[in-house]
Amino acid sequence: MRGDYQKEISGGLANTTNNVMELTAVIEALRLVKYPCKIKVYSDSAYVVNAFLQGWIYNWIKKGWKTADGNLVKNKELWETLYQFTKTHQIEFIKVKGHSDNAFNNRCDELARNAIPN
Repeated sequence: MRGDYQKEISGGLANTTNNVMELTAVIEALRLVKYPCKIKVYSDSAYVVNAFLQGWIYNWIKKGWKTADGNLVKNKELWETLYQFTKTHQIEFIKVKGHSDNAFNNRCDELARNAIPN
C-alpha cells in the first residue's frame, strides 16, 4: 500500500508447504517493486521475519547455507532470492501476530485461502 494506492496479488501451488508459500508471497510482492526504495514487510510468518530479525539468514550464508546443527537450509533458492531483494531495497521485516484481527493480515489470509488449488 502506498498512499491511497493498494495492489493485491495472490497465488498458490499444489503439493507445497506453508513455509514455501510464505517465502514465495514476500518474493512475489517484492518483484512488483520497480525502483529501489524503503519497504516494510509485515508478516505473521515467524519463519520469514525471524530469519532477518534474529540474523539466521546471515549465519546461514556465512556457513555455506547450513543451519547451526550443520544441516542444509531448506528452501535455499527462495532464501537466496529474498536475500537479493535486501541488496536492492531497504527492507524492514515486522512480525504481526497471526489471527489477532489485523485487517491486512486477515485480508492476506483470505487471499491465501482463496488461492489454494482445488
